[in-house]
Amino acid sequence: MDIRVEIAREASQELVDAFGRLLPQLSSTAKPLDHEAVDQMVTCDANTVLVARMSDEIVGTLTLVLLPLPSGVRARVEDVVVDSVARGREVAGLLAQEALRIAREAGARTVDLTSRPDRAAANRLYERLGFRTRQSTVHRFPINR
Repeated sequence: MDIRVEIAREASQELVDAFGRLLPQLSSTAKPLDHEAVDQMVTCDANTVLVARMSDEIVGTLTLVLLPLPSGVRARVEDVVVDSVARGREVAGLLAQEALRIAREAGARTVDLTSRPDRAAANRLYERLGFRTRQSTVHRFPINR
């Protein structure tokens, strides 16, 4: 089955609906995104929102964040999610490879991502793509308690 990866250029209703279907598969605590939230995400200069299509339906998304920092351009991969009906078909791999290509073209020195240890298949994919586990402590400050 043909899978295409493309950059989301606008917050279409199709994209809003896709996030409505996909986001709960990624996080049980994430709030649903309305049109304004998707538009803010897609039009943010730091973000590149990638979508994977299978039979013209969006079956996966990935957000690449490019950060120009004093130490050089860095990139982060965030919120990779593939619809349960499309898992096992290399959708996440194609999304990640496109994100890495874009990051390289932007001059990024590194591309980081985080993934929970219980996401064994995702972690194996990232290792196959060349990601390496860093010895680092991630600190998080919860803004909305």
